[in-house]
Amino acid sequence: MERQTIPAGFVEDALACLRRQGLAPEPVLRAAGLADAGHESLTPQDYGRLWLAIAKATDDEFFGLAARPMRHGSFALLCHAVLHAGTLGKALRRALQFLRVVLDDPHGELTVVDGQAQIVLTGAPAPYPAFAYRTFWLILLGVACWLTGRRIPLQRIDFACPRPGQRADYLQFFGVPVHFDQPQCRLVFDSAWLDLPTIRSEQALKIFLRGTPGNLLVRYRHDAGWVAKIRTHLKATPAASWPDFDALTRQLGTTPATLRRRLRSEGQSFASLKDEMRSAQAQSLLRESTLSVAEIASELGFTEPSAFHRAFRKWTGASPGAFRRDFREAGPTRSP
Repeated sequence: MERQTIPAGFVEDALACLRRQGLAPEPVLRAAGLADAGHESLTPQDYGRLWLAIAKATDDEFFGLAARPMRHGSFALLCHAVLHAGTLGKALRRALQFLRVVLDDPHGELTVVDGQAQIVLTGAPAPYPAFAYRTFWLILLGVACWLTGRRIPLQRIDFACPRPGQRADYLQFFGVPVHFDQPQCRLVFDSAWLDLPTIRSEQALKIFLRGTPGNLLVRYRHDAGWVAKIRTHLKATPAASWPDFDALTRQLGTTPATLRRRLRSEGQSFASLKDEMRSAQAQSLLRESTLSVAEIASELGFTEPSAFHRAFRKWTGASPGAFRRDFREAGPTRSP
């Protein structure tokens, strides 16, 4: 798997935020376990430690770039606020409202125009620096893609600021070109993605938060490495026949200890991964099939419908019957 790195320019952007607040970078770099990171690229994990160390030193998870500081711990509260939103559209609107309360400016609004979902940022009369916009999108899209377990393909990104000089690392972001000096800062994608279900559990959130903010830097690429391998492996097998962990490690040609370590490094566990996949399958079957709840429970490998009821309520906060009834009453084309 290709090794991902954060360009040295973004490291310097983060350290420059410290200097603007009158703080020396050296103690923060030491706290992050980085002796001298000012002129070299970092792994996402190392950059995440630097981000966290800066947040602790300044009590601001947004690098001092917004109208108000994003106090340490705000990101975790944001995740709790959107965890059970139900759909990507609802999660994004909740996240934007949360960030508006916390940051004041910049703040964003989600609209749908001609089949396009657009998140437009507004704020002070003068544009924010590119690093501020990049940080906003990292937080918002990182959480959104993790919540849905999908890489959300973008169509366009506009920055309402000049292109940073001699910084080719800003020209490509989230897989699409960045357009600078635009009237608005905005992010655009197909509105059909707003109907994606949110699939993460409370347990998965605990694991995710242990890896933040480093995993925000890679999560938008969709689950990679061993998580992707396991997803592909399980999708090829009916849920009722999924292997246990030891059998899975043999099938993948590795050892239990190695696989656990690799999953932890990607912010996942085998149990939470199975839960998320079963939850997504259950919701899809309840929406789109005519199978009874008992038949769906059997399809997903539950020996008793009552066990499926308990699991589904844990995943979504509703019973399978209520979930199906609410979906049919609202109609499949309801706005998220």
